[in-house]
Amino acid sequence: MENSIGTRAGAATHAERTGFKVLGAISFSHFLNDMIQSLIVAIYPLLKGEFTLSFMQIGAITLTYQICASVLQPLIGIYTDKHPKPYSLSVGMTFTLIGLATLALAPNYPSVLAAAALVGAGSSIFHPESSRIARLASGGRHGLAQSIFQVGGNAGSAMGPLLAAWIIIPHGRTSVAWFALAALLAIAVLWNVGAWYKRRHLSHPGRVKARTAAAAPVSARRTAWSVGILLILIFSKYFYLASITSYYSFYLIEKFHLTIRSAQLYLFVFLLAVALGTLIGGPIGDRVGRKRVIWFSILGVAPFTMMLPYVDLLWTGILSFLIGLILASAFSAILVFAQELMPGRVGAVSGLFFGFAFGMGGIGAAVLGGLADRYGIEYVYRMCAFLPLLGTIAAFLPNIRRRASERNPAATQPAVRLP
Repeated sequence: MENSIGTRAGAATHAERTGFKVLGAISFSHFLNDMIQSLIVAIYPLLKGEFTLSFMQIGAITLTYQICASVLQPLIGIYTDKHPKPYSLSVGMTFTLIGLATLALAPNYPSVLAAAALVGAGSSIFHPESSRIARLASGGRHGLAQSIFQVGGNAGSAMGPLLAAWIIIPHGRTSVAWFALAALLAIAVLWNVGAWYKRRHLSHPGRVKARTAAAAPVSARRTAWSVGILLILIFSKYFYLASITSYYSFYLIEKFHLTIRSAQLYLFVFLLAVALGTLIGGPIGDRVGRKRVIWFSILGVAPFTMMLPYVDLLWTGILSFLIGLILASAFSAILVFAQELMPGRVGAVSGLFFGFAFGMGGIGAAVLGGLADRYGIEYVYRMCAFLPLLGTIAAFLPNIRRRASERNPAATQPAVRLP
């Protein structure tokens, strides 16, 4: 008996090591993917001057990218739930590569929109499948796995403004083409991840069936209600984030008269805080419950967002860091909470929530750009400050852990992880 337990423990340890290698690879690919994508936002001041764009046109670039990503993601997630495509991640990154080259050489504004659409299409393929692989490699620690996966993307988004300030702003938009090397590296890494996915999971369909056999923790009606609440929380989070990621540089330049390069450094600090918040949100959700993390992350940031428009430059930097840190901790918890509500539909759930998040970010950028043109950029921040108050509706989410233990007492017992 002891030998049997020891063998299983050793196998579990080996499986977890293998899982962390895969999670590291998918997180690194997410880093490269979102670093490339963030270059579009990071060079908005450059594009605005070069093509004489209004804030509304700037918002339309984000809208084009986000809509292409958001509309396709749920469809791709539903399709790959039924027909897994292990090498689709490399295909998605190829779209991003083409979009990057188009952005570097775009002769006019419509070409910039086309580049944004291509990058959005690549993102729509990348996120649902990579989220599925993160869950498969989690070893049961789903929040931790999603945080590791997400933090790569957020760290990449944080690097975009720095790289733009160091490389693209001094050397011009054509220097974007150098980042094609990062896309090629990501394609190679994702090809190997796809091979692992095919070898370890698609070659053993019985494992996949076992994972999808779990029953939903609440009724179908309560599930639909809960998903609606989670989507409202996503709306509040990403509509507010759109005000920062798309217009923070302009806000700092207009209010505090910073240079473009200095404003990019402040944007980097905010995005770095987002990366740190993402990393801690998932593991905390595994320990204390995802509902608590969601509640704190959305509602808890409200005092800081309401203070931000009225403080000086020093406190603007401090508050933006706190806002990014707290607000970002929600997404991993929201995504895993939704996956637990609908077991066996990882691709569809991931596609729906990533797609909705991107869509809200795009719509938010366009709407807020129009408001900035009409009323000024500071008005946008005063208005968006109240969005996190929507976090109060998290109180209506079900307590999944308690309900699972009521239905099946064995669910509270620790399970042995097998390879």
